[in-house]
Amino acid sequence: MSLSELLEIHPEVAVALNAGKPVVALESSIVAHGSPWPKNAETALRLEAEVRAHGALPATCAILSGRIKIGLTSDEIASLSRGGHEVAKVSRRDIGILVASGGSGATTLSATMIMADLAGIRVVAAGGLGGVHRGAQESFDISADLQELARTPVALVCAGIKSILDIRLTLEYLETHGVPVIGYRTANLPGYFSRDSGFGVDVRLDDPQQVARVMKSNWELGLNSGLVVANPIPEPFALPREVVDLAIEQALAEADAEGIAGKAVTPFLISRVDALTGGSSGTGSVQLGLNNARLAAAIAVAYAALTTQRS
Repeated sequence: MSLSELLEIHPEVAVALNAGKPVVALESSIVAHGSPWPKNAETALRLEAEVRAHGALPATCAILSGRIKIGLTSDEIASLSRGGHEVAKVSRRDIGILVASGGSGATTLSATMIMADLAGIRVVAAGGLGGVHRGAQESFDISADLQELARTPVALVCAGIKSILDIRLTLEYLETHGVPVIGYRTANLPGYFSRDSGFGVDVRLDDPQQVARVMKSNWELGLNSGLVVANPIPEPFALPREVVDLAIEQALAEADAEGIAGKAVTPFLISRVDALTGGSSGTGSVQLGLNNARLAAAIAVAYAALTTQRS
């Protein structure tokens, strides 16, 4: 079976890609696993609307009945949303299995980057970047997001590295694999819920056109890795770093005491941090996602303009 038979691109997205128009890929894990029904569906549709409002076309990715879907209908989004945590979470290792078995699943960031690349989409919007987990020296728990960035030519717009992770080691990993970390209008790496993680970025860029030029030069030089565009959470929804750090430390201690390990750790920490911050982190997650969708659309528009000029 050929790639064209496995890949189903929404007609509207296909037309835009063929015309060289801006498209932004979105992960579907937020649709199925981000929050309970119907809030998850509402958030997914808000993200798509935000991309459209800023000049690009959204393409939410998923695997449905063994088909790699680039761009979902509202009915497909509703179906994934209702499925919730019963829907499989898809990483790189799961794609071939689900395609072969005719299964369905919601894409994590790593799978979304792969699907975007297959379709020729060069900008991906997400909430936060996965990375090296705390205690990885013993567990070897490192997100597949990082290795995917090392080999997939996409610009990932996010609110920095998820603050429950080991940010220093994640930055070291990205540096080793040649993935630049760009701060959008900031020299400080955003801390997901907070605007400053306490770490710096590789370079500060202040407009989408500058980011698009870096994308173009990187890939024309054959440097076929991705790049991170770290976009701080909007000020009104940001939490002080000290508040976030304290909530994470408490949540980690609770997870350890309850024997929570492996895949269960991340959802537990996210849920507990949200509870410990009085729901502020949950609200912030939606707002930073919308903020990233806006910037991703602007970068996609700028990159499309550059590549159109070249051709």
